[in-house]
Amino acid sequence: MIDGLISVIMPAYNEATHIAETLREVVHTFRKAGAEFEVILVDDGSPDHTYREALKFVSPDPGCVRVVTYDENLGKGNALMCGTWFARGDYIVFLDADLDLHPEQLPALFALMERSGADAVIGSKRHPESEVEYPFIRRLYSVVYYSIIRLMFGLPIKDSQTGLKVFRAEVLQRVLPRILVKRFAFDIEVLANAHRLGFRIVDGPVRIRFRREIGRIRLRDAMNILTDTLAIFYRMHILRYYDRFDGVRLDDLRLSDSVEGLRVAEALRKS
Repeated sequence: MIDGLISVIMPAYNEATHIAETLREVVHTFRKAGAEFEVILVDDGSPDHTYREALKFVSPDPGCVRVVTYDENLGKGNALMCGTWFARGDYIVFLDADLDLHPEQLPALFALMERSGADAVIGSKRHPESEVEYPFIRRLYSVVYYSIIRLMFGLPIKDSQTGLKVFRAEVLQRVLPRILVKRFAFDIEVLANAHRLGFRIVDGPVRIRFRREIGRIRLRDAMNILTDTLAIFYRMHILRYYDRFDGVRLDDLRLSDSVEGLRVAEALRKS
């Protein structure tokens, strides 16, 4: 797939029914590709048994899978930050745990990274080669929102919310110490800061097979995304808040004291 260790960060919330299947599929895909990898599953304070079910996953290689959990639901962005803090890879993959986006697509995204010299490749529903079906009104909202995003931040991509992203580890080392948003607008804050720091970002095609009939983002969530996006613009262009973190790396920080009940386990059993 690519030379170097790949760290796959998977945020999960109430995924108990199929999390073991998801982990099995991810590990199988990376083994088949001959990649050096680790998987870090972060249970974002699920009230179901996501953590317990993840620990049932079968892996014959010590350290292949780590399962992180904490007591309170703090948001997908927080889970991704937490997982990245534990990552050891040269490359970091963000992959949703519902498996709507299958990891078999990753070799193509890594190939695109190598061809383009990009520092980050963002899976995009609006890429001309993507295979995805979603309602017209949702497409319309997407077009309007990302037109605003391009005006506000100059991002060279047409989508930010798709749950499949590849980063060179250096990008997140420099960007994550600046991040305040822990929920849906996390992606925008990460990408806007990466772009501002001069990292090259490109979008890539994805294939999405929805496993849920109804998505998790509601109207209230959409309004929160918009509010957080405006706040990111204010912090970046008015307060110059993010500039205060020049020279700070993720390795320099400790996990937030607000992450209560943090537990980390190697998900290992007999093959």
